[in-house]
Amino acid sequence: QVQLVESGGGLVQPGGSLRLSCAAHGLTLDSYAIGWFRQAPGKEREGVSCISSSNGSIYYADSVKGRFTITRDNAKDTVYLQMTSLKPEDTAVYYCAAALDLMTFLDHIVYSWGQGTQVTVSS
Repeated sequence: QVQLVESGGGLVQPGGSLRLSCAAHGLTLDSYAIGWFRQAPGKEREGVSCISSSNGSIYYADSVKGRFTITRDNAKDTVYLQMTSLKPEDTAVYYCAAALDLMTFLDHIVYSWGQGTQVTVSS
């Protein structure tokens, strides 16, 4: 059974940092592009960042470029999203997702979803 388990969400003040983790179970992480979507109340789900399995290509949404960093540790089957300089508009439920490749991730064609972790940026 494939499971993606997120952790690391929480409440943080504007300008603060959080690191999200996505641990894969029943799935070899380095065979998939792994990334993060987020969805805020009343808004559409958006792709935030993704790292490919093959050549390490990385995607960042314009809204997070320069603030978020995605990395993967294949030995631990875990992907991390380091979020810095957080803004109130980053508040959302963040979902880890596995896709066949970067392009299918960007098309929201996802093989497996995590359960989501809440990130709230507020003073």
